[in-house]
Amino acid sequence: MTGEVTPAKALEGGRRVRRRAGVYFTSLEAARALLTRNRLALLRAVRARRPRSIYELARTLNRDLKNVQEDVRMLEEYGLLRLTRGRGGGKRVITVPEALFGEITLKIAI
Repeated sequence: MTGEVTPAKALEGGRRVRRRAGVYFTSLEAARALLTRNRLALLRAVRARRPRSIYELARTLNRDLKNVQEDVRMLEEYGLLRLTRGRGGGKRVITVPEALFGEITLKIAI
């Protein structure tokens, strides 16, 4: 047993709790629903290959562009990816995905 004060105990004692940055899930099932095999492969590809567009990412993964776009938007919504706008050839606007983390750690309280 450690002397660590959990956030719940700190709140009970009337102390302030500093919020930690991160992505939180209500259950292991919720984490599994978001972090599917395809989405984890997508995150790895973004991190390792640094694609210049979602189209390039879809080609790299050999997946349908529409499905990759949906996965990218969901991962952005949960804060695992950042999307920035850029310019492609000519006046074309492209969306560039960027991985925000090098690893994902699941911590499960029991």
